[in-house]
Amino acid sequence: MSLDTLITSSLLTPAKPTAHRETTALVLMGGGARTAYQAGVLKALAAMLRRAAPDKRQAFPFQLMVGTSAGALNVTYLASQADKGVDALPNLAEFWQTLRSERVYQLDTPTWARTSKLIAGWALSRQVKQHRALLDNTPLVNTLHNAIDLTQLETNLNKGVLDGVAVTASSYSTGVHWTFCQTGASHPGEPWGRPDRRADMQPITIEHLMASAAIPFLFRAVPLWVNGRKEFFGDGSMRQSSPLSPAIHLGAHKILAIGVGQPQRAGLVRQSEDEPTAGTIAGHAMASVFNDTLQTDVEQAQRVSRTLQSLPPRLTEALPYQPVEVLSIQPSESMDELALRHVGTLPASTRDMLVGLGALSTTRGTVGSAAALASYLLFEPPFVRALISMGEFDANVRRDELLAFFCPDTLG
Repeated sequence: MSLDTLITSSLLTPAKPTAHRETTALVLMGGGARTAYQAGVLKALAAMLRRAAPDKRQAFPFQLMVGTSAGALNVTYLASQADKGVDALPNLAEFWQTLRSERVYQLDTPTWARTSKLIAGWALSRQVKQHRALLDNTPLVNTLHNAIDLTQLETNLNKGVLDGVAVTASSYSTGVHWTFCQTGASHPGEPWGRPDRRADMQPITIEHLMASAAIPFLFRAVPLWVNGRKEFFGDGSMRQSSPLSPAIHLGAHKILAIGVGQPQRAGLVRQSEDEPTAGTIAGHAMASVFNDTLQTDVEQAQRVSRTLQSLPPRLTEALPYQPVEVLSIQPSESMDELALRHVGTLPASTRDMLVGLGALSTTRGTVGSAAALASYLLFEPPFVRALISMGEFDANVRRDELLAFFCPDTLG
């Protein structure tokens, strides 16, 4: 996040004829199954907002929704339910608790093919040839079609319940990181561009969500049309350097950002002089793909905002910009340790195949990396419930900050 982004975004964003005094954005980062944590944070937030004003129906607390990877699935689900007000937030947690890995992906291999690395590798090569990826995520298409009402999302935008929704994906064809935005009639948006980042105004579709959540190697690339040509896209977490930028470009004054970063990851990995296993390498690769740049971007945005606030009043009045207030929440506990306790709930075909390849082993020194790899694929109730509980706990610890952010008038 740079001063250039903050100021030029304000120059590009037209004044909005809206009743919102301040535009609040929700930014959700990616991380596969780990993003169930975000549902827990938002469920706790809903309870706080209800207690803060128990005598009235609470409106939906966000006007802009920005998501990456599985975070894009979360924001689009919420946007399709925004007309329900604050009740949409706990609905996301309920949706997550209906998920199973089989509703997200499949790995169809016979049991006898999981007995050795050689046979497992042969079986997976057939899977890759058929699906262009290690896993077949076709089930996710049906899950999203059943869960997300895109017609209602458009209605919510046109009625002013929301101002805009944006999802990000990374182009394998050009290397450019794209943000796809859909806005309402009262909040027209314009595309923007940076050397490695572009934005385009398009109605959000299930294909956009599948592209944003296409974890490299695990899920196949998804074709989308940009600038009149077809490009192939993968997970939006790749090459994502400025996760707050779309929200600011779309006119956010306040941003709640929820990541699923793993600052405690190194503490679980045991030091060893052995050659790294396939599990170690795979876990490290996944951590690199989902390298959470959120906190760095938050710190930069806060620093720039403080700088602008310190300028002389006459100068700040001349700038078409208001400082952005950012509140970020990240997991307080190690997700790798949590995944390690639930790795046995992976579907047998997935677990046994990864064990057969040596990519998932909890008996060798680098158990942390094995757990890290599993945590992105653990769309199973025990792990999901644990993540939601962690999110609720972390939000309640930050209760005063959240109430000050959303309803400062209620604080004494």
